[in-house]
Amino acid sequence: MSENVQTTSNRSLVAAALAAIGASLCCVAPLVLLALGIGGAWIGTLTALEPYRPIFIGVVLVFLGLAFYKLYIAPRRCNPNDACAIPGTLRNQRIIFWVVTVILAALVAFPWYGLALLG
Repeated sequence: MSENVQTTSNRSLVAAALAAIGASLCCVAPLVLLALGIGGAWIGTLTALEPYRPIFIGVVLVFLGLAFYKLYIAPRRCNPNDACAIPGTLRNQRIIFWVVTVILAALVAFPWYGLALLG
């Protein structure tokens, strides 16, 4: 049972990261391609995902909320031989959660601060 809780928490973080990448793809992808020296008029068409950005942001928030629930609110059930029985495991999972949350927040907010950085 405890392995299921840990797996769900890990899957929530991965799903949130993928959703954040999707949410920032319309804005970050052209910048990354230009930084790599790939250019052309077709880069302007990468903004086709812009209308779906609010949906991706909502998915990010749902999965981060699920991961937060699993790490802080849901009761943990561990067998003595499971990895979650090690005292530092929960602390490490929480640290990873907050690092991922900061990175995802930076990706989601890129359209707002990107202009200030590039302008």
